[in-house]
Amino acid sequence: MSFGLVNVPVKLTTAQSPKDVRFHQLHDADGARINQKRVCSADGEEVEYSHIVKGYDLGGGRYVVIEPEELASIDVGMTRNIDIEEFVDLADIDPVYFEKSYYLVPEGRAEKPYALLVETMQRSGKVALGRFVLRTKQYLAALRARDGVLVLSTMLYADEVIDPVDLEVPTADDTAPSERELQMAAQLVESLSAPFDPEKFRDDYRDKVLALIEAKADGEIITAPEPATETAPVVDLMAALEASLARAKQSA
Repeated sequence: MSFGLVNVPVKLTTAQSPKDVRFHQLHDADGARINQKRVCSADGEEVEYSHIVKGYDLGGGRYVVIEPEELASIDVGMTRNIDIEEFVDLADIDPVYFEKSYYLVPEGRAEKPYALLVETMQRSGKVALGRFVLRTKQYLAALRARDGVLVLSTMLYADEVIDPVDLEVPTADDTAPSERELQMAAQLVESLSAPFDPEKFRDDYRDKVLALIEAKADGEIITAPEPATETAPVVDLMAALEASLARAKQSA
């Protein structure tokens, strides 16, 4: 990682551990795992991995075959380096640009410059932007200090984020909400406002799926519940706001 003329040797370690419940595909007749095979679409024969190459689709059934050494020949000038290019305010970055996060930890004799950069960024409150190559893709990255550690978040480039300008969504000018409705909505937001505490939130669906798996593994017969009734559309917006506000005050 380069900070001006200061070089800080670092290594990436993942900062996230998704807890998805993953299922395997099984044959319903005998419960055996289903194996995926690589089959040639022309002759139907299975293809060994050593005979598979990368091809870019030009359309119309035409492909350009690219060899690994040809990709390796592309010099982007920062293959193993994270060059900090500028500092920005975190509030200026729309979260839609963030992708995956990693911790950066110092390697070798990099403790002092690493700690210097962490302390400087904590005092400034700024986020560093830079680019680097991970595997076969060049990423835009945001680096910030968090609890004494540098966190790197890979980001999407501007042309990878869909512009919502063409989406057909109503605006306040189109729907003309009354001042009373705006006030009630603002009160509802205020009543539900709280400091962010990630420990308050759990993946209830994942917990229920794991409980179902455990129950079925113990021999319990699972029956499907009655389908939930659909929620009626809001007819009286003001009444819905008032009821929501009253419920929020009761649970506070």
